[in-house]
Amino acid sequence: MTNSLQELQGLGQSVWFDNIRRGFIKSGELQRLIDLGVSGLTSNPSIFEKAITGSADYDEALMRLAAAGGSAAEIFEGLAIEDIRDAADLLMPVYERTEGGDGFASIEVSPHLARDTAGTVAEARRLHSELGRPNVMIKVPATPEGIPAIRALIGEGINVNVTLIFSLDAYARVRDAYIRGLEDLAQAGGNPADVASVASFFVSRVDGVVDGRLEGMAGGDGSAELEGLMGKAAIANAKVAYRDFRREFAGDRFAPLQGKGARVQRPLWASTSTKNPEYSDVLYVDTLIGRDTVNTMPDVTLMAFLEHGNPAADTIERDLDDAARTLEALEAAGISMRQVTDGLLADGVKAFADSYDTLIANIEDKRARLAGRGGGEMSADLGGCQAQVNDAIARLERDDVVRRVWERDHTVWKPDPTEIADRLGWLTTHSDMRERVGELRAFADEVRGEGYADVVVLGMGGSSLGAEALARLFGRAEGYPRLRALDSTVPAAVRALADDIDCAKTLFVVASKSGSTIEPNMFYKHFRGRVEQAVGKAAAGRNFVAICDAGTALEALAAADGFRRTFINPADIGGRYSVQSLFGLAPAALAGIDVGALLDSVGAMSGACGADVAIGDNPGAQLGAAMGALAAAGRDKLSIITTPSLSGFGLWAEQLLAESTGKEGKGVLPVAGEPVCDVGAMGDDRLFVYARLAGDEAAETDAYADALAAAGKPIVRIRIADKHQIGGEFFRWEFATAVAGAVIGVNPFDQPDVQSAKDITGRLLAEYESSGAAPEIGAVGSLGELLAGAKAGDYLAITAFVQPTGAFEEAIGRLRQRVAARYGIATTLGYGPRYLHSTGQIHKGGANKGLHLQLTQARGDADDVAIPGERFTFGLLADAQAKGDLDALAAQGRRVARVVAEGDAADVADGLTGEVGS
Repeated sequence: MTNSLQELQGLGQSVWFDNIRRGFIKSGELQRLIDLGVSGLTSNPSIFEKAITGSADYDEALMRLAAAGGSAAEIFEGLAIEDIRDAADLLMPVYERTEGGDGFASIEVSPHLARDTAGTVAEARRLHSELGRPNVMIKVPATPEGIPAIRALIGEGINVNVTLIFSLDAYARVRDAYIRGLEDLAQAGGNPADVASVASFFVSRVDGVVDGRLEGMAGGDGSAELEGLMGKAAIANAKVAYRDFRREFAGDRFAPLQGKGARVQRPLWASTSTKNPEYSDVLYVDTLIGRDTVNTMPDVTLMAFLEHGNPAADTIERDLDDAARTLEALEAAGISMRQVTDGLLADGVKAFADSYDTLIANIEDKRARLAGRGGGEMSADLGGCQAQVNDAIARLERDDVVRRVWERDHTVWKPDPTEIADRLGWLTTHSDMRERVGELRAFADEVRGEGYADVVVLGMGGSSLGAEALARLFGRAEGYPRLRALDSTVPAAVRALADDIDCAKTLFVVASKSGSTIEPNMFYKHFRGRVEQAVGKAAAGRNFVAICDAGTALEALAAADGFRRTFINPADIGGRYSVQSLFGLAPAALAGIDVGALLDSVGAMSGACGADVAIGDNPGAQLGAAMGALAAAGRDKLSIITTPSLSGFGLWAEQLLAESTGKEGKGVLPVAGEPVCDVGAMGDDRLFVYARLAGDEAAETDAYADALAAAGKPIVRIRIADKHQIGGEFFRWEFATAVAGAVIGVNPFDQPDVQSAKDITGRLLAEYESSGAAPEIGAVGSLGELLAGAKAGDYLAITAFVQPTGAFEEAIGRLRQRVAARYGIATTLGYGPRYLHSTGQIHKGGANKGLHLQLTQARGDADDVAIPGERFTFGLLADAQAKGDLDALAAQGRRVARVVAEGDAADVADGLTGEVGS
């Protein structure tokens, strides 16, 4: 029985694999794909960057090449040549079976030679000689300087994969260079039958840019016609290119060469992964099937096509006239395809050059690390706990957990796939997001060019915490708007933000996966009213952007209310795992953060956590094994210590861990932002992780970490050399959390106990709307009574429905220190309602070890903030949420108390500190 790849072969199209990695070759996985029908392989600097610096696969070879005195560039080339040579050997049977027509592995000349004809030719010759395989192609970009290099190399009988073709004009020059090269070869006495070439026409990136421009133009007359062009440009461009290919190679000019055995230069469809989740994930495969073509697919697209592709017939020559009319319509609408494709070529050359530079820098760093000069990125001193972690690692290896995670096998966690099978997109989303970097940067430049001073994310929990962590880490980039996040319904917090911005010069990002979360919806109503007052109702939509899943209420609202832009995020990612998707990247780009560098870091860490990396070398699995094993052994508090710039990362990790693991009476309780406490007073229920950013003021935290280690406390240290490496940390912790869930035995992707407080809140709001009865918020018990029942292993959870201020946090810090010193228990601080979407899960679903102190703020009508279109106010909403949470906790037998601050919340916190005693 044939599979879909083999059916493509029957239609005259080859499938190549757009990826390479040493472990992939050595494990037999590449051979398995060849057996399924893959008949070639492509690589580029971005792929090698992820493979070499993101895994341990190359460490031994890297040190061997380094010991021989090679530079970082020479080391890279040596590693790449070994991989391409091995891949070519595996593909040799295909090459022989097709008599030289297929079975090629491609390697690229340095992207820094894209504007250097002579340098390109010289390097291509050298690589061709070094590789010594007839089925290797040298990749040369279709820049003006690359065109004569293509002719020269073909004329010497060197196989060429022409890359970075976007425009029809450039493609015409590529075809001409190939034919001229064959003519030169024949004239010199060579055999044209001995050389092959493909012309790599990049597809999906065209839609990414054109769709973005169409969205920006939509509205008013002609918007329906513009919307009808969405998702059409890339396929139309490719179809017309194929038409030109057929004409050229069926013409009189090529006929004499074909008589001598020359092969046509096959079009190769590259960049075929779908970036827009509203489109089919095999769109750029199903629609571009044709004779004498190649489709090179990344792993996600390849697997998707094997599962549900439709290789029923030749599709490339269907509706060719419509394709030409589509390009004409785009030009008529004011979208210059020449401008689009020129920009894509420039961006592509730069992106590959940037990846190459990152790769070389990372090889230098890795060489230093492996030589013992730079220290390890992550180190652990687990003392007597090491044996428990070793046992967990052995179980993970025995059960092949890491490979099964990557295969998206829900049985790693539970027999039921619900809220698992459709929540694992975070594993690979960075690959798709790379293709959207140019789009995000262009949008950021558009917003910056219009003079916006602030970008405010209106979200809650996972939809906003990633953006907040990045804002705290990177600060304000020169020339770009300031990035803020609002995730508090407390009236004073809403008013403080509103008073600190000019709504006319603020872009509001409404972020919600489902579109049904009450907080961002109310934030939108409030700030929509303010923006309409500032700029008028007709223009107000331009100040709003949405990030959501497809088909949600927020997507519909954004369309109805004329939002400037709607970013549709992949649906298979849960909120707390979404920071490396559009939820984190779009706000980051708007703030001038280099999202390409963030994704490079994610990619490298993804590679390091790969399916073929042993757990002993896998940084995510190692951390997850430690978390899970120690939690199961009673060390179920994970204290996250950070240097100052990483404080937001601690908040992000807090939500990830608490909401993912705290259920079924189990869990890892994250303790973030805890002040320095007496080491001797700490119990044996903790694991410590110290994340240190180079360049931060770290004398106090360094000394604290050293004291913990000296006291025998298990501690993991993570050194972050550059801010952009936070991208890799996001992925490491997500992977670790998934692994910890497997060790503990919980589903890390659901949140079964979050809904209870929401239900009570909804009922209280409904009662108010029907009867006018506001929720009663009164004191419940006292802190002293709560702490009187404290025992070893408990923790104090302070949940505050007050405005976050420096004075309040300092006062709460003193309270936390006093409680830790006197009772020897961990303390946490969560602001309402944010914590309802994060630590609220472990408070209700984890072990009953929490002492829950809720702090609310008394307020008068003058202190409240209205919500347009609603009978209730932000103050009433916050009260309903506070009461809903405490009632839900009490209903589950949790120990609770509430203090109502009649005056300044910081003063009340200081008063509570006095009650604890010394």
